[in-house]
Amino acid sequence: MSTSFTEENYLKAIFKLSGQTEGNVSTNAIAEVLQTKASSVTDMVKKLGEKNLVNHTRYQGVQLTESGRTCALDIVRKHRLWEVFLVEQLGLGWEEVHDIAEQLEHTSSPKLYEYLDRYLNYPRFDPHGDPIPDKSGKMERRSQVSLLDVEAGVAKVVEGVTDHLPDFLQYLQAIQLMPGSSVTVTRRFGFDGSAGIRIGDSSEVIISRHVAANILVKS
Repeated sequence: MSTSFTEENYLKAIFKLSGQTEGNVSTNAIAEVLQTKASSVTDMVKKLGEKNLVNHTRYQGVQLTESGRTCALDIVRKHRLWEVFLVEQLGLGWEEVHDIAEQLEHTSSPKLYEYLDRYLNYPRFDPHGDPIPDKSGKMERRSQVSLLDVEAGVAKVVEGVTDHLPDFLQYLQAIQLMPGSSVTVTRRFGFDGSAGIRIGDSSEVIISRHVAANILVKS
C-alpha cells in the first residue's frame, strides 16, 4: 500500500505519541506535534482509517492498527538510519540532522535501506540515543529514567535525550552532556528544581529542571 509523505508523517507522530501515553492518542496531541489544526488531523485520520492504518473512535482518540504500526516502524527506521549516516559518515552535528533525515526518510527503496544498514554495521541506536528498528520492526529497549529522578551522589551514564530541538542539543554539546557521558547529580535546588551536576571529572555545572527532565540515563 502506498502512502504519501503527509500520511507517513502522521503515522510517525502517532507512533511517537503512543509511547508517551497509555491508551489512545488524542487528535489535539497530534495537532500539537505536527503544528497543524485539529480539523486537519480529523480529516487525515479519516483517510488513514480508510486505509486500515489507524482505528479512530470519536472522542476516544486514535491508535495504530497492526499495518499502521508496521508502516510507522519502517519510517522511524529509515529516519534514524539516515541520522546515523549523516553524523558518522558526513560529519554533521547531531543538532543538524533531524530536518534532513525528515526529507530522506520518504525514499521507499527497501534495497537502499538494506545496504545502508549493512554499511553502517547495523546500528542499534541513533545519535540521540533512540533505538533503531531492524528490518522486521524489532528494536532494543533499555531501562531508563530521566536525570530528574536520579538521587544525588549516584553516577549514571547518559543514554539519550527526549528533546531534539537544535538549540537544546547545541547546549548539551557545549557542556558535553551527551550519550555515553558519565553524570553525577551533586545537589538540587528546591527553589526552581534546578540541579548541580558533574559530567565525568569536570567541575560542577548547574542545569535547569527542563534539562534534567529531558536527559535519559541508564536506570
